[in-house]
Amino acid sequence: MGVQKPLDRPAQAIASVLLEGFDRHYRLFRATSARAKDRFERGAWAEAQRAVQERIRFYDERVRESVERLGTEFDLDGMDASAWQEVKLRYVGLLVDHAQPELAETFFNSVLMRVLRRTYYDNDLIFVRAAISTEYIDSDPPIYRSYYPHDDGLTDCLARAFLDFGWRRPFADLERDLDQLVAALRERPGGPWAHLEPNFQVRVLSSAFYRNKAAYVLGTIENGYDVLPFVVPVLHDEAGELALDGVVLDPDQINVLFSLSRAYFMVDMPVPSGYVYFLRRMIPARARAELYTMLGLGGQGKTLFYRDLRQHLHHSEDAFVEAPGIPGQVMLVFTLPSYPYVFKVIKDVFGPGKDTDRATVRSKFALVKHVDRVGRMADALEFTDLALPRERFSPEVLEQLAALAPSMVTDERDSLIVRHCYVERRMIPLNVYLDRATPEELELVVLEYGNAIRDLAIANIFPGDLLWRNFGVTRDGRVVFYDYDELEYLTDVTFRRIPPPPNPEAELSGEPWYGVRRNDVFPEEFATFLLGDPRLREPFLRHHAELLAPEFWWDCQRRVEAGELVDFFPYPESLRFRNRG
Repeated sequence: MGVQKPLDRPAQAIASVLLEGFDRHYRLFRATSARAKDRFERGAWAEAQRAVQERIRFYDERVRESVERLGTEFDLDGMDASAWQEVKLRYVGLLVDHAQPELAETFFNSVLMRVLRRTYYDNDLIFVRAAISTEYIDSDPPIYRSYYPHDDGLTDCLARAFLDFGWRRPFADLERDLDQLVAALRERPGGPWAHLEPNFQVRVLSSAFYRNKAAYVLGTIENGYDVLPFVVPVLHDEAGELALDGVVLDPDQINVLFSLSRAYFMVDMPVPSGYVYFLRRMIPARARAELYTMLGLGGQGKTLFYRDLRQHLHHSEDAFVEAPGIPGQVMLVFTLPSYPYVFKVIKDVFGPGKDTDRATVRSKFALVKHVDRVGRMADALEFTDLALPRERFSPEVLEQLAALAPSMVTDERDSLIVRHCYVERRMIPLNVYLDRATPEELELVVLEYGNAIRDLAIANIFPGDLLWRNFGVTRDGRVVFYDYDELEYLTDVTFRRIPPPPNPEAELSGEPWYGVRRNDVFPEEFATFLLGDPRLREPFLRHHAELLAPEFWWDCQRRVEAGELVDFFPYPESLRFRNRG
């Protein structure tokens, strides 16, 4: 029997404390996600929104608790790098049969970075790569349920799939809805399968995906080597009973459901990696980092993004350059042309007319995470001490960082350490899109722009600065807001009508003849800075003239204050069964 090293016991104890912290986090995370089913059954929509907001805080709270416990129970100052390497080794041993090893590794990284005050540059002690495989982890209940139409027929098979979710609220007419569903399946592009293979089956994820007022049922129909993904939203009808609202079959439209411009899903997942693997089969275009984030696991999303970024930098040669578009007064934005993301750094000194500060800007980004983004605001990954190879920066970007945000960057050996930044999916700035749009594209994008403002308003968000350059166009043609330094809750804004001038001289003066308080907004002024281009003025006035009058905004405020929660469908209206012939 070997002699135990003096280090073994504290290393094992520290590893156990770290895992206990993670297990507590995921136990609470899973419990609040599982209660989404009850909230959906009760129609507790406001409670559901609060739960999404509260769940976001869980991770940082558990990390902070673990840091405090380690500092209280152990002499961490006496531990060198080899001691922490031993802790990491012991921690790996605890994860061998764990159901969420990838999340536990990320939790280890988060705690260790705070304990040691290290940066992403000093990464020799964290899990830069996954140590434990997430393949073939047993799940109870299983990740998905399988149904076999050969035995029961497709309609009966699908009926069992929906009834197996065990919702207490009854369906209004499941037979009617299933007839619509089967008809839509048979009408899909390519038509029905001419020959059914022996493996013909329907696979349905065991937990529904809950968001806003909907429960989404996700699955695949498999026949031979063919895999047809589908998503069926389940809603409450006017009488409060359940109804299948439609079916989404197109992979691009399914991909939109998981856009980071929307609120996170609530899903009860004993083995989250199994759900992500299933989703990747359905929508291979969506990165694993984004899928984990949309499932509410933002920490894991950041870990996977960082790993992917490191790999991309290793296999590419282009330089970080200034992002396309008009430079902002608050943010310095750079991008790697070969990588579909932008990096946003808050400047040290803002441009003229910007009455804000760094803390306020950061609070606006935090607000965006906690509200329903209704498909109209870009989510961002937030990084501190992000190390990037200095040699990959263009001289122009290095000069801008040194001149405009010197407190946000530090040189360490061959790396540039970005002290704080946000990372978002790259979009085409709307003003750039407009400059090169055809008349047909311009018509559609102006309609989209106004719709984005309308959607945000009824979701209690006022962008503040409505300039075209503060919006972007996504790869699926959707207009999304991404400049948050003047963002406000709609109900905190005072919308006013411009009073008549007291005399002709006042009207001709360059100064306003009326008093303006903070948060006063005059919608009649929007046309002055938005509609100078006749190409934009005509379609905007045709589709969205009411946005230029305070009555529209007053009505939205009344609806928000009355507690109205508007349905925002992340799929085309044409797919809804109520709109079928």
